[in-house]
Amino acid sequence: MGNGASYDSAKTIHVDVSGKLQKIVFSRHCSSRDIQDLLQSAAGAGRWANISLQDGNGGLVSVAPTMPINTANNPYKVIVQESRQTHGDDEVIQAVLTQVAEQFNKAFKVTELKDEVSRRLTAIEKRMESKLEGLKAVEIEKCKQELSNIKDQLLAVKNYGIDEKKLSIKRDIPKYPKYTLSQETIEYLKRPTFDIWHWESNEMLSLLEHMYHELGLVQEFNMNPIVLKRWLLCVQENYRNNPFHNFRHCFCVSQMMYGMINLCDLQSKMSQFDIGVLLTAAVCHDLDHPGYNNTYQINARTELAVRYNDISPLENHHCAVAFQILSQPECNIFSNIDIDLFKRIRQGMIMLILATDMARHSEIVDSFKSKVENGFDFSNEDHLNSLKMVLIKCCDISNEVRPMEISEPWVDCLLEEYFMQSDREKSEGLPVAPFMDRDKVTKPTAQIGFIKFVLIPMFDAVCKLFPQIEEVMVKPLREAQEHYEEMKLREDERTTDSVARAQTPSSAHKKLRMKFLITSSPLLQKKRKEPLAVKEK
Repeated sequence: MGNGASYDSAKTIHVDVSGKLQKIVFSRHCSSRDIQDLLQSAAGAGRWANISLQDGNGGLVSVAPTMPINTANNPYKVIVQESRQTHGDDEVIQAVLTQVAEQFNKAFKVTELKDEVSRRLTAIEKRMESKLEGLKAVEIEKCKQELSNIKDQLLAVKNYGIDEKKLSIKRDIPKYPKYTLSQETIEYLKRPTFDIWHWESNEMLSLLEHMYHELGLVQEFNMNPIVLKRWLLCVQENYRNNPFHNFRHCFCVSQMMYGMINLCDLQSKMSQFDIGVLLTAAVCHDLDHPGYNNTYQINARTELAVRYNDISPLENHHCAVAFQILSQPECNIFSNIDIDLFKRIRQGMIMLILATDMARHSEIVDSFKSKVENGFDFSNEDHLNSLKMVLIKCCDISNEVRPMEISEPWVDCLLEEYFMQSDREKSEGLPVAPFMDRDKVTKPTAQIGFIKFVLIPMFDAVCKLFPQIEEVMVKPLREAQEHYEEMKLREDERTTDSVARAQTPSSAHKKLRMKFLITSSPLLQKKRKEPLAVKEK
């Protein structure tokens, strides 16, 4: 899977595009479609353009990996013929889509399922219309069982786990616009303070593409730029629209990794191979996340938990989807490297993505701390792997490092996803974690312990190796902890006030109580011969 040709298998042709000489480099194992993509990009042609090549004698040259190479003195001339879809084409496409929809309905029996559910619900409603007292206990239990069966069937239609999900592959020419980044944006992208909320999906794709070019990874791994675009599009399409675990979170983690690579000058301490594995693992680390965590997968005994024997089900799935994408020739950014190097990349990515399982947090961080305390060795592969695992963990849960106006909306997104899961767990009779229960958790209570006992100790450990993160990462974490502690204090004060108001007696009650105390006091009764009279105002 994913192996490709070596560097020696690259071919180069020279083309003349409207009088401008350009050089096209491609692998002998590229498809004709990939070479067409490169030519269209070089010519700035539209999506439906037809590209052909002519040699010096006016003869047509087959656009294929086997085409003869030429020199800059004898370039192929690029002929572009723009074309557009006709109205007839639209009708044909619409007809095909209609047929696909019909076949989909037939295959999954959607209509039959709806009719069956409707029929059974109607029958139960009619039975319930009769006097409830007239039902025997056996009949009531039968009704409950029927409702439970219908619920199970409906839930089986919606995919809360993952059942052999089909990959969404971007096969056409990538068409997200090319953005020219200002120098200000280029520098801003390297900072942990980068505001990830201001960017649309296409812009995030361009920024990710820039990271690969700027870090020299495109050149290091001999990536086809068109395949890089298509791979990023495919990755984006295989992130679900969850409140938290979505493509923006993927970009957020990748941008923080890019920031740490620059901030900690990792390129002077690691190989380009390690840098490539770090960034690519960050991009792929939550692919096809269903929005329900490992605890739910295991307790609900989903197909995913069964497949991976309850061992990091989600993280194993993220890895599997990542390499399913890379197994597609049109999306394999590592197709031009030798098989041994690809195997190392695969092993490295699996190690890093599996490290994002929070169940392994203490094990990974404690191991890293031990290595730092006993003298960290960048030339030691075991030490380097430990550092890389901690780095991807830092980036995965790094939201609180960012300014409060950027980080706090992420807390709302995460709580929304938590509440969706806990509501479902309650409905299914599964255990509910207190930090996910909407009736028990608040924003400050969710964050204080996490920042204090998870984030700060981990970033402190990294800070011992890279002191430069103290000011821009560790300090903001301490400020975030103080922010949420103050928020909790205000909430506690409001709660205390409301309880006090609820427990404070009314004015009339106060007066009656005072009258009782005065008239019943033995001391006062001895001093006065007549009982006191309290005036009611």
